[in-house]
Formats: sequence, structure tokens, C-alpha cells
Amino acid sequence: MKKKALTILSAAALMLSFSINIAAQGKPKDDVRLYPGGEAYAVKSYPTIFSDKAPKNVILLIGDGMGVAQLYAGLTANGGKLFIENCKHVGFSKTYSSDRYVTDSAAGATALSTGTKTYNGAIGVGPDKNPIQTILEEASKSGKATGLVSTSSITHATPASFIAHQLSRSQEEDIAVDFLKTDIDVFIGGGYDFFTKRADGRNLVNELIRKGYTVEREVSRIESFEGKKLAGLTAPKGNGGVAERGNMLPVSTQTAIRVLQQNKEGFFLMVEGSFIDSGGHGNNTIKVVEEMLDFDQAVGKALEFAASNGETLVVVTADHETGGMAILDGSYETGMVKGGFSTGGHTGVMVPIFAYGPGASEFMGIMENIDIPVKIRKLLLGK
Repeated sequence: MKKKALTILSAAALMLSFSINIAAQGKPKDDVRLYPGGEAYAVKSYPTIFSDKAPKNVILLIGDGMGVAQLYAGLTANGGKLFIENCKHVGFSKTYSSDRYVTDSAAGATALSTGTKTYNGAIGVGPDKNPIQTILEEASKSGKATGLVSTSSITHATPASFIAHQLSRSQEEDIAVDFLKTDIDVFIGGGYDFFTKRADGRNLVNELIRKGYTVEREVSRIESFEGKKLAGLTAPKGNGGVAERGNMLPVSTQTAIRVLQQNKEGFFLMVEGSFIDSGGHGNNTIKVVEEMLDFDQAVGKALEFAASNGETLVVVTADHETGGMAILDGSYETGMVKGGFSTGGHTGVMVPIFAYGPGASEFMGIMENIDIPVKIRKLLLGK
């Protein structure tokens, strides 16, 4: 009888311990699903009447993992206003890859860079694993300046898909080598280690310097850069969150535009807000909101230039949605957002497209993600 009582007590203790552990594991997740509100930034309005001429410059901004809910979470947190709202031409993109209903970032970005659907994990190659010329490479061959900016490693799936050709997104050291094979003018993001701490012993930073690049690691030095060839490698791998990296993305976007506009033939620039995706994967409303607002401020820098320049098309979209996010409650007054999530992975839902500037009307309606680079190519390069 005594033994039976001890067994029951042991079982009860085990259950109590299990319950406490579950509660402890659940509490942080519950906490991060509520963004309590924060300080809002001012949003400017820009003119929406554009020239009929084809754009000389294109700035493509990709919010990795940004669906409508992520967008609306940011809008709510900022008191009901975002820079993206200046883009009055709006559409939706179907994001499936060649081998999956739900794409990954590599296949999604390759579709946006090449106009070809490919398999999940592919970097600048088609389903047959052969390289496909990207819109960035085409722009460079046409005499335009080119650039990439990302909060992730610059060798990560999305930026890599615009400049590299590798069978797998995991080949970040090989992707880094591909940068040396191009004439890209500006690239800013993390990934310093993929250029320096390599299995093959090469120091690609030294090779970049020999090619005429200034290599900077501090955002303050990137912001003050005055030359024509810049490699900004701001972290060993990916950059930290907003609290750690500060205004790196909007500053880098503004710097890239300033450097690229020196080319009288025009430019193509891709900017990625990488970690909206991470917020979705972690079911973390706070991170989604912080990264969404940071991305929107980078969009603001692009729109500010486009509004004053008059020859620049700005396109804002996503590679896919992450987290199956829903907005369960919110407040424009306090900026509070309560999020809910259906998954820790990507989803297959359509993602938004926003456009501003000459040619913006081409991006209205429902389209395939591969239609976006085709339209950009026709507008920017006449092809």
C-alpha cells in the first residue's frame, strides 16, 4: 500500500513538473504575441502624378515573409500610417515554386530576379539547375549601376538570388565568390565571415579591395561613404534585430541610392527587409512589428528619392508570407497589436505588390511572382 502511495505521489509530482514546464515554455510565446505599442514615426505623403516616360531607375524592395497581416500590424503600430501607403497602385502575387505549393525564400527570390519558377533552395538557377541571367545582371550589362542591400547576410537566399548561381542556398561561401564575378557597384549586409573565414583559405575582402571596392564594416562609415564602389559587410553573418543594428537598413538604402545615382544611365537596386520572416517563424508579433516598421522606413527613403527624382519606379513586394499571421486585436491610439499564428513556417497565400512612379500601373491586379521582373525588365531595359 505504501509503495502504491509513493507511486501515485511520484506520478503527481511528475505531472506538476510537466505542467510547470509547459507553462514556462508557453509564457514567452504568449508574451511576444502582444506588441504593447511604441513611439510612432512621422509619415510623409508624396505626389502621385508621374511622367509617361519609362523609368531610368528601379528600386525593388522585398519584405521577406511580409503578408497583408504583417503589413497591417506595422500600420496599426505606427498609428494607422505607413510610407508604403504612398503606393496607390496595388496588386497581389502568387508565390508557389516549381516543386512546392509553398515556396522558400530562394525559389521566391529567384522567381523575382529571373522571371522563372524554380525549385525550393535554388539560387539563380532554373529547375534544370542551369544558371539564369538575373534582372540585376541584365541591368549591369546595359550600363546601369546596380546594388543590393539586406539586413541578413548578403549571401543569404534573397540577395544571393539576384547575383549568384548556385544549386543550393546553403552554399554561402560559393555565393560570396560569385560577387567577385560581377560588376555590382554597391552591396551592404552581413556575411563578413563568408568572405574571410573560408574553407578554401581565400580572403575575398582583399580581392574586393583589389577590384576597387571600399570595404566598410561600420554603419557610420557606410553612411558617410563618398566613392563609387562599396562593399558594406556589417556583421559576421546576419545582422542582429532592430534593437542591435539600429537604423542600418534605411541608412544603407539611402547610401546605396546616393552612390548609384552617380551613373547617368540609371540604376537597379534591390533592398530586403529580411527579418519580418524571422518574426513569423517565431510567432513573435513584437519582432514582426519592429522589422515591418524598419522596412517601411527603408521604403520611405526610396519613395523620398523617387518623388524628387521623377524617373524612378519603386516596387514593394514579398517573396512569401510567414507564420500564417492574423491580427486578433489592436489599437491605433496606443499602437498595440495582438497577433495570432497558424504555423511556424511559410504559407502559400498571395502577397501584396505596391508600386510608385513611372510604370506603376503595370503592377495592379493578381499576377504570378515571375511577372514582376518581366515587367521591370520591359520598363527599365526595354526588353
